[in-house]
Amino acid sequence: MGHNINDILDVAKTYISNVESIEVIKRAYEMAEKMHEGQFRKSGDPYVQHPIEVAYILATLHTAPSTIAAALVHDVLEDTAMSMEEMTKALGEDVTHIVDGVTRISKLKYMTVDKALAQDHQKILLAMANDIRVLLVKICDRLHNMRTLEFHDNVEKQAKISKETLELYAPLAHRLGMYRIKAELEDLSLKYIYPDDYKEIASAIKDKKSERDEDIALMISSIEKILKEHNLNNFDIKGRIKNIYSIYKKIISKNKTIDEIYDLLALRVIVPSVEECYRVLGIIHGEWTPLPMRFKDYIAVPKANMYQSLHTTIVGIGGKIFEIQIRTEEMDRVAELGVAAHWAYKEGANYNQETQQNEIVNKLKWYKDLATYVEMSGSNDPIDNLIGDLFSESVYIFTPKGQVIDLPTGSMPLDFAYRIHSRIGETTVGAIVNGKIVPLSYKLKTADVVEIKTNKNSPGPTKEWLKHCKTSHARHKIKAFINKKNRDELIAKGQSELEKAIEQFSVPVPELTDKLVKDFFAKNNIKTVEELHYEIAKGNYSCIGVLNRICGLTDAKLDDEAALKQYSEENLEKRRQKVTNCYGIIVEGLDRVQVKLANCCQPVPGDSITGYVVKGKGIVVHRVDCPNLAVNGTERTIEVSWDKEFKGCYFDTTLKIIAFDKKNIVAEMINIINSTKANIASVTSSKNDANECVTKFKLQVANLEDLNHVIVALGNMKEIIGIERVVK
Repeated sequence: MGHNINDILDVAKTYISNVESIEVIKRAYEMAEKMHEGQFRKSGDPYVQHPIEVAYILATLHTAPSTIAAALVHDVLEDTAMSMEEMTKALGEDVTHIVDGVTRISKLKYMTVDKALAQDHQKILLAMANDIRVLLVKICDRLHNMRTLEFHDNVEKQAKISKETLELYAPLAHRLGMYRIKAELEDLSLKYIYPDDYKEIASAIKDKKSERDEDIALMISSIEKILKEHNLNNFDIKGRIKNIYSIYKKIISKNKTIDEIYDLLALRVIVPSVEECYRVLGIIHGEWTPLPMRFKDYIAVPKANMYQSLHTTIVGIGGKIFEIQIRTEEMDRVAELGVAAHWAYKEGANYNQETQQNEIVNKLKWYKDLATYVEMSGSNDPIDNLIGDLFSESVYIFTPKGQVIDLPTGSMPLDFAYRIHSRIGETTVGAIVNGKIVPLSYKLKTADVVEIKTNKNSPGPTKEWLKHCKTSHARHKIKAFINKKNRDELIAKGQSELEKAIEQFSVPVPELTDKLVKDFFAKNNIKTVEELHYEIAKGNYSCIGVLNRICGLTDAKLDDEAALKQYSEENLEKRRQKVTNCYGIIVEGLDRVQVKLANCCQPVPGDSITGYVVKGKGIVVHRVDCPNLAVNGTERTIEVSWDKEFKGCYFDTTLKIIAFDKKNIVAEMINIINSTKANIASVTSSKNDANECVTKFKLQVANLEDLNHVIVALGNMKEIIGIERVVK
């Protein structure tokens, strides 16, 4: 029999006395009942029964009234016609905020961690980082769905939903320390993923129940007796049943049968104080033999989900193996309920959701890190890395001063260094673990004491460092450093190239300022001198092109009709003046005209050239033997010439060289070209069908004489079959 609204209110009233708070819960129920009217679950129950059960679970966790109210209406925005504005007006912004977060997560149907898109992961993480109450509602929502999964008529979907639960929601419950819910989610998932294994283990546990209960009763009696003999009277001892999924994991991972899993016999000793925890441990170890390597102190070093307890495994009565947990009442409450135990609603004027959220963020280190990771992760930083950090098991590392650092299993010294501080990570030059120098590839283990050696003069991270870190936090910081360093180097390169071009430029260049750059290049999204240098170094802009624009040498526009008219005999007679532009090309009769070198034939000073009038582009200068001129016709050609007095500019041209293939042939050609006055801008090399080496050199030369010198020098190589200037 399911619960009803009165059951929820009965539980809520045990810790909520404010009338308005109770009324919000009632109004939420009335809204849910109205909006879900006529809707039914696969079980045949009215749909409203589902949000009632979710709200009841949250009430038993003593969550705030707004959280319970949100649970009651958590499907209303997704499954009905109600808008956020209507819900806000009826229930307030806080409730609607939670429902909206749950709705966004719920839209990610049948998502599993290993296959989901990164953007889907990000939506979940963002919702979590924004408000942990969203996560609490969603986990309880999934718990009730798993409890009623038997009514789903599709076996494949049952398994798919269960796999998602096992990979996402159970680990989240574990990270929040909610052991009861985590264990139930795991067991229910196993029931549908591997039903035969589930039935076999459940049956074996049931068959051994009477024997196990007898062994546990005898052990409890013996421990009670020995504790009282040591004047300890205020304690509670109870048996603990290991959940089915944890037994299944041990059977699979350790290749054992259920009879060989000795910690099925488990006890929990609850005492008032931490001091008594250690005292009980000493008494038990004094009476029964502990198994080596099975003692764990989670009181001194709590788990990331706030779990604290002492764990030991002993050889008890009759040689049976018992796992003993020793903890205080508060530790036991946190172990069972996790974050909910710390965040139980405290009624009064001082209650504030933001304060409570901050409290949880500070208590849960991993949650605080998550919020930081989500904030700084960009579109190029895979969110799957964050998922890995979140759900992997942890190792607990000590700083030299005794501070405990929680890191994912597999973490290395660089992960530790970046967790301490980004500057520590960037200046790392070595690591010392437990007093010994270790490589950066060393995998950290729980209880390692790690000291990071730094040097402020260190060159910093390299791509190699990415192989020596596990966490996305460290990887993100390393990538950011490398990108910035590469950018700085490119900016310096671009600055050097532009300064050299300015020295050789034929006209005065105004001082470069951010304002000047913005005026001329803002339309290209370049607004500072630094950005201009960066684009030049990347090859997006040539120095000559930049200087032409700044000096106003390419501003004039010349359409076809105007050009033809200007170049008529009449105008030539009227305007006989020689004008040399930035390429050293003479155009008779024009004082300002846009001139461009043809990219197809790439003329250089010394080539026979002619101009071709192009509408909107002014005059394009070609070599006279350019095949494109023959295609386009000569009616728009005009006479142009090189200014023999012009110096100080380099021109692009491309050579195609075919040679017999041999080892280092390209390197030899590069060495020869470097011995000439030409500069190599780029090199591409491939093989043709005849298995010959075909290499294209994009060169920068001052004139045809220098280019011919390159051709002659290369022609002396016996492997060279042919050399030609490229015409595109």
